[in-house]
Amino acid sequence: MRIAVLFGGDSEERDVSIASAAEIIPALRSRGHSVRAVDTLTGALALDAEKRVLGGMVGVEPPAGAALAAMRQRGSALRLPREIGESDLVFLALHGGSGDDGRLQALLELAGIPYTGSGPLGSGLAMDKHVSKTLLRANGIATPDWLLAPTGGSEAQAELELPVVVKPTRQGSTVGLPLVRVASELTPAIARAARYGPVMIERFVAGRELTVGVLGGDALAIGEVHLDAQSVFSYSDKYQAGAMRASFPALLDDAARREVEQMAVQAHRIHQLEGNSLSDLRLDVAGQPWLIEVNRLPGTTATSLLPQSAAAAGVDFASLCERIARLGVAR
Repeated sequence: MRIAVLFGGDSEERDVSIASAAEIIPALRSRGHSVRAVDTLTGALALDAEKRVLGGMVGVEPPAGAALAAMRQRGSALRLPREIGESDLVFLALHGGSGDDGRLQALLELAGIPYTGSGPLGSGLAMDKHVSKTLLRANGIATPDWLLAPTGGSEAQAELELPVVVKPTRQGSTVGLPLVRVASELTPAIARAARYGPVMIERFVAGRELTVGVLGGDALAIGEVHLDAQSVFSYSDKYQAGAMRASFPALLDDAARREVEQMAVQAHRIHQLEGNSLSDLRLDVAGQPWLIEVNRLPGTTATSLLPQSAAAAGVDFASLCERIARLGVAR
């Protein structure tokens, strides 16, 4: 197939998107596809530019606001580069912003261009954490209690109990996500998170951090991210080599494994997701799993969890990319 891998964009997750594309492009070429690297900001890259752009590393922090503002002034990420019209499929390696929330997907559908991942509705539902958690709870899936900012420290302490996690409602990659242990730290944490958009405060669930991929509606292997039981998974943990230790499959009894798999598959379905997704959960000290978030376009960097979940289920990285592409054509 002629495949355009669409990546980059101008969201806070631009670096993660570039790192994902750097893994996806050679994998698809190894399966015999003709692949073009297309940055939504600049268009198709020549081979020399491709090597230069895709050879970078994900920083410890997301791109600075000033750098992103300059990118946004040079061009809009919400457009269809002309090169994708010559392709049989658009493989979305975008994370965050208009490439992840359903807007770009809507443009692709209007243009009649096949693409990977979920459609506009599913992408939008899963992108907004408040909407997503409302859907989860309405369908009987356990998810930690939450409040929307603005709220005071006393209200959060009374309704949720400290510690709490403060997070932007429409960001991925744990961007702007601190763990707040004392009430006096809550207002500053909300202010920092608000740089990335609307903010929610979520009850923190102490315990084990679990993750499970879904591919074509079926659960892949459950993994455990090894963190201190009183900490959260950070941006730098996710993307710095050696910063994260995860094991696949996670050591769970059969009942817990089946419950976690069922939660991930059900979450995939109720959000109307397609292709692939990745669910993040916490398993509390009583053995109760809590679904934290559903990722509709999970990262595919060298340290990402979806490829590890697939590999433990017997699907190597090139095969994973091939199956995602074929699911995109089929949809």
